[in-house]
Amino acid sequence: MHRDLYPSDYTVAFRELLFIGCSPHEQRNILNFPHDEAYQFTVESNAFRAYRWLEERVENLETYQLPYAVICHANWLRENNFFFVRQMALHPELRFVPVIAVADDGPPLPQAQLSAFRIDDCYSLPVDWLKVEERIEFLQQFKPKVLEQTNQIAKENFRIDIPIRKRIFDVLGALTAIVLTSWIWAPVMLAIWIESKGPVVYKSKRVGFGYQVFDFLKFRSMYQHSDQHLLEVSHLNQYNGQNGQHAVFVKIPGDPRVTRVGRFIRKYSIDELPQLLNVLRGDMSLVGNRPLPLYEAEQLTRDAWIARFLAPSGITGLWQITKHDSPNMSTEDRILLDLQYSKTRYSVMNDFIITLKTFSALVQKEEG
Repeated sequence: MHRDLYPSDYTVAFRELLFIGCSPHEQRNILNFPHDEAYQFTVESNAFRAYRWLEERVENLETYQLPYAVICHANWLRENNFFFVRQMALHPELRFVPVIAVADDGPPLPQAQLSAFRIDDCYSLPVDWLKVEERIEFLQQFKPKVLEQTNQIAKENFRIDIPIRKRIFDVLGALTAIVLTSWIWAPVMLAIWIESKGPVVYKSKRVGFGYQVFDFLKFRSMYQHSDQHLLEVSHLNQYNGQNGQHAVFVKIPGDPRVTRVGRFIRKYSIDELPQLLNVLRGDMSLVGNRPLPLYEAEQLTRDAWIARFLAPSGITGLWQITKHDSPNMSTEDRILLDLQYSKTRYSVMNDFIITLKTFSALVQKEEG
């Protein structure tokens, strides 16, 4: 049932249908969709992979096209607090894609939820796919016309939606921090350049607020191409073996890939300074949940864990000020701290208190 995301024989003549969170019973029912050579099916259960699949379609519209429709399991939407469809509704291109929910147990989603989360319709199994096909064809013509008459979301303004008071706090705080630390930037960059080959500022793809992927900046503290050798040192990960589960986060004390300069700048959190530029660009906030590498974010999209992405990503946060006293914090404890911040209203006073507590945690107890 599951096909490659980029089949070699793909052409834009296909009408792509993305099914998300489908149960085995629903997958059997999908076979009854009036499919022929005009349709291409993709079945996915992971919210992060599904959203990235959609974004890749948007980023490569010269090769691919937007999916003809997205069909979601109603219970899957409830379990994920409708986060996936809310993100689609905010996206400047994906908001035009028809969204259909299907329910295999219990009543369909009420009209209030359909309207609130921009879901176009909901059907109970067994589904009459001919009616669904007619409905999607109608939505393909009707939905863009309606949305064009509502608020336009400019693509270049698709940024983190945070309170203006928090954004002012972020900009003023980042500018102040850059001025106060400007004397150390050049010597650190020179030391990194002298010790090892490679760019002095390291860029990596990170997932932040609302699954948005951005270039995360740090002073390089490892030898060049060290990310390609992660598997070789994965057995040293301090999160391994917790509760007998596969590690979600990665932290390697005494990481052999770290340079001598890297150990120094990591110990005093100097490697984090370029993230102040991320804050000024609007990629992240001063205070929030830590943006995660793609391989970590992909594992945090089930059940209530997805809520951590409802908060802005930040340089510091509850996890950073807590880990100083609890270096062996479990994966579950770290996620709970992220969820705790996600439930706040991002008050400037709360962010200010967390920022002050961060200074006492700057000198880390453990190396790496």
